[in-house]
Amino acid sequence: MAVDNDPHLLAERLGALLAARGWTLATAESCTGGGIASACTGVAGSSVWFVAGLVTYTEAMKQRLLGVPADLLSRHGAVSEPVARAMAEGALTATEADLALAVTGIAGPGGGEVLQPVGTVWFAWAERDAPTTTAVEYFRGSRGTVREAAVLRSLEGAVALLAD
Repeated sequence: MAVDNDPHLLAERLGALLAARGWTLATAESCTGGGIASACTGVAGSSVWFVAGLVTYTEAMKQRLLGVPADLLSRHGAVSEPVARAMAEGALTATEADLALAVTGIAGPGGGEVLQPVGTVWFAWAERDAPTTTAVEYFRGSRGTVREAAVLRSLEGAVALLAD
């Protein structure tokens, strides 16, 4: 199986890249419900590089645990680039990790709109002392398929960031 289709192998690769730098990782997840943290903690020895996984499914928890401003949520909605960015940066602050990744999206089957259909997922990767990187994807398929694709994309983005 290709590394880019296996969350466990991607998490192993990410862990090796983090450990080589002496870095730690935190996750801030919404639509993936802890799937990224699960993939990471499934790797033997991940306690060396994985510090925390925050599942902030509601706007209130995004505000309380990650410091996402209420006005940002009201202006842009929970599924947006500014909120994904704030989630990742908030996870860095809350955990003192070196790298944080965040995911917020609409896994479905309901909740989508014309401008933000089901399958819309925003990602952010925040490094200490570096600009935060963001991306959006529009996945197709069932709720499970969207969530699995989001876990993979998040891990792929972190690996790409550290491999450069």
